[in-house]
Amino acid sequence: MRKILIFFGVLSCISAQAQNLMTPDELNASRGIDFDSADIRVESISSDLHVLFGIGGNVLASIGSQGVLIVDDQFAPMVPKIRSSISALGGGEADFVINTHWHFDHTGGNPLMGAVGSWMVSHINSRKMLTETQIVNLVTAQVEQSPYMDDALPVITYEDQMQFFFNGEAIDLMNFGPAHTTGDTAVIFRGSNVVHMGDVFNRSGYPFIDADNGGGIDGVILFCESVLQEIDIDTIVVPGHGPIGTYEDLSNYVEMLREIRERVAVLIAEGATLEMVISAQPTAEWDEVMGDPQRLLDRAYASLKQ
Repeated sequence: MRKILIFFGVLSCISAQAQNLMTPDELNASRGIDFDSADIRVESISSDLHVLFGIGGNVLASIGSQGVLIVDDQFAPMVPKIRSSISALGGGEADFVINTHWHFDHTGGNPLMGAVGSWMVSHINSRKMLTETQIVNLVTAQVEQSPYMDDALPVITYEDQMQFFFNGEAIDLMNFGPAHTTGDTAVIFRGSNVVHMGDVFNRSGYPFIDADNGGGIDGVILFCESVLQEIDIDTIVVPGHGPIGTYEDLSNYVEMLREIRERVAVLIAEGATLEMVISAQPTAEWDEVMGDPQRLLDRAYASLKQ
């Protein structure tokens, strides 16, 4: 009887997940996102480096004498607007597109970029994830990301670190292990003293940790601490989402996550369920600024229990 109950419990769980399963397009529609009316806002860091804010991950564009290199490319419907903004800044088609990770809101433009000859670059694990069907557990929904076609896949990958020399400066791509996902990249523009963190650093709310696909709160903390050792107090820090930040912003973010992680770990050690962890409000002093903590707590709990 117990085996039968477990079997039907598993079927019930699978059924519930299937009911919430949606494509990225369906997710965007459910959130009322209107790409047609969306604009790109540009914030220039220097004459060569610009941050493009739109729908999806923040895009960092290097535009100079050697061409155009961008970090992330948002969703496909945003690509014409990204191109228009780059053109207005004096650039042409992107020669290189660095994917900070494989999630659809940062790589959705890959097919259109690849179709005109842009070369995609990523961590080797991100490329692998892009070749397969993935389910992203957003807690409130399960999103199915389909495999990308060949011309939308990274053609250059690395494992720990690689370096570009482009538009007059060294650009380091660095991975410090699983964090937000299993294949994150920090992109450090050494000459400009700017780093793009992807979704390991989020300034639009609490971070999302893809615990079902290799991510974990311990990894996010370690990744951010490692980046802090690579930069200095004057470094401009571009998050995956939200406004441009500073070294101090990233340092404070790490301190917050460390404290939340320790509180959740103590509750788990005491036998707390996820519901009990959420009820204990281990994020209370940050909630007014950061927003609803439920997704962070759910994914942090899952990663610490694994």
